[in-house]
Amino acid sequence: MGLDKEAAMTSTPEQPHRGQQDHPTEPLAVAQPTQRLPLPVTPPAPAPERLTPAQQWARYEAAQRATREPALVGAPAPAAAHGAPPAGAPLPATGPATPPPPPAGGTPSSAQPWGPPAGPAPRRRSRAWLWITAGVVTGLLVGGGAVATAQLLDGSSSTQRPASLAELGRPADDTVPVAGSTTEGPDWPAVAAAVQDSVVAIDVTTSAGESQGSGVIISDDGAILTNNHVVSGAGDGQVAVTLTDGRILEAEVTGTDASTDLAVIQVLDAPDDLVPAVLGDSDAVTVGESVMAVGNPLGLANTVTTGIVSAVDRPVSTQENGGEAAVTNAIQIDAAVNPGNSGGPLFDAQGQVIGITSSIATLSSESGSIGLGFAIPVNLAEQIAAQLIADGEAEHAFLGVTLQDGTATADGVTRRGAVVQSVTDESPAAEAGLQVDDVIVAIDGDVVGGSESLTAFVRGMSSGDEATLTVVRGGRALEVDVTLATRPDDFGQQEQQPAEPDDSSGIPDGMTPEDLWEWFQQQQEQG
Repeated sequence: MGLDKEAAMTSTPEQPHRGQQDHPTEPLAVAQPTQRLPLPVTPPAPAPERLTPAQQWARYEAAQRATREPALVGAPAPAAAHGAPPAGAPLPATGPATPPPPPAGGTPSSAQPWGPPAGPAPRRRSRAWLWITAGVVTGLLVGGGAVATAQLLDGSSSTQRPASLAELGRPADDTVPVAGSTTEGPDWPAVAAAVQDSVVAIDVTTSAGESQGSGVIISDDGAILTNNHVVSGAGDGQVAVTLTDGRILEAEVTGTDASTDLAVIQVLDAPDDLVPAVLGDSDAVTVGESVMAVGNPLGLANTVTTGIVSAVDRPVSTQENGGEAAVTNAIQIDAAVNPGNSGGPLFDAQGQVIGITSSIATLSSESGSIGLGFAIPVNLAEQIAAQLIADGEAEHAFLGVTLQDGTATADGVTRRGAVVQSVTDESPAAEAGLQVDDVIVAIDGDVVGGSESLTAFVRGMSSGDEATLTVVRGGRALEVDVTLATRPDDFGQQEQQPAEPDDSSGIPDGMTPEDLWEWFQQQQEQG
């Protein structure tokens, strides 16, 4: 952005409801399957009634099932389901209550009054089967006790499977802290309550004095992610962490990375009730979505502010005490962040961490928040944190060029870009054929607005990653494939940062607020 850090880019150390099923327990139509059989009109001489072959076969099957299969909880009795009289109803005067078994060695003869027909009637059997199926579904959804064991009565499970009433109406994604909150309708009280135990206040003592910042717990064994400028210079016994419930714990620095302004500290003798935050996906962040910052501004722990994402991939450069500049394609937010918020988490509407708040733009060192805050994307933070935990330091991708801001025209279109000033021998840029005065206007399809923007994109990648650069050379646009390497320790900064303004504050004097705002926007565009 080209703003002086102390004055203008001050870092801050110190369910859906599921539709109901359409009549899930309504049985399919059957032609009077449970009507009582007619009783004799004159008891002394009842007229014998002969069942149809289909009824005889159905009754025979029901009797056989009753002897070999347990009854399902909540399912109708087999006999009733097949059209036989319900329990307790008198049978006709003629015929036994239970049909005899079929003759051994073959299909029951149709000559026997109670035997099934030589070939069962498929249509009748199908209708009775559909009724039974409906009865089983009723047991699953209403009876409850048959959920674990219910299957189709013929042993097939192709159309039914175990279900859980506890899952009905719940969102499919249970990994987020507050699934019912959305960016269109954020439930900030619920989100704040869900994430508060994952946010800590950090107090640091250095030779320069005391400072305060924030951090977020990223593992249950006490690893905490924060900014480098919050803990840089701290020695043993000089870092204290305060949990949201007021407990104060001692911590030590695991590793720091000035290039991205990130650091990891480790709680010593960590209690077993630490609650790590859920990390989201910063690549999915969109302009306009709702966000919440939590931290320790000015020593006021557990402070919550909300706002929206104002921009993504905003190139931001900060530098502390003449050290290496930290360059990031940041998430810009209008939620209020102030000194002490540094290192604290930026949450989305569902309580997932999408960034680490790190810096603000101010009109002066005394002005505080003016609605221009910046957060390091969590995908980059997670990548760097993993390296710091494993090795105590982080490696960065290396292109091998020095750059300055500029413009290029091709195909009748003029764009801003990063102008190559020099190419390091045997670097990825040299092997890819980049040349001096090439203007890089995009990387992997992401627009590059200048040297800071390209620097931030490269630092967000890893050694060995492949990228496609869109380059303007001699008025023609072309694509160049490059494989990034690990930056050598003695290379220093691989890109040339824009020159700082001549005056000490970096902000022109004697400007009206409107002129100052226009000037600031121009600086943003140049970055």
